[in-house]
Amino acid sequence: MLIGQYEHTIDTKKRLALPAKFRGELGDKVIITRGIEGCLAVYTEMEWKIMSDKLGALTISQAEARSFTRMILAGAMEVSLDKLGRILVPDYLKDYAGLKKNVVICGLSNRLEIWDSEKWEKYKKEAEKGVDEIVSKLGSLGI
Repeated sequence: MLIGQYEHTIDTKKRLALPAKFRGELGDKVIITRGIEGCLAVYTEMEWKIMSDKLGALTISQAEARSFTRMILAGAMEVSLDKLGRILVPDYLKDYAGLKKNVVICGLSNRLEIWDSEKWEKYKKEAEKGVDEIVSKLGSLGI
């Protein structure tokens, strides 16, 4: 299961080492794409198939569905992990997420998210302020 928060750095060749704890579950190739709220999302090939099938099932008659599908699918790239568990982060995705040198990799069960460290800290502080409200909304969903 992909869980936890890990601090890593992007090297000068735009490579990012994924946490060793996740490498066995990720396999040799992953799909990296634009995430929500300015981060990047990393999927295993199996989870990507599930996600892309869901996106493909959205109706093209709704502008929001078309826009979201384009953002996620057109932004996706299959990347291979090297022998040290590193991936190459494409420039357009690095720019999208505002990634500098220091990043946080978050395990979220079925995917990883990659955040610029400063952006993650700001996001986390804002999310923590509203946790009580979020919990009560999720309670009505059975969580």
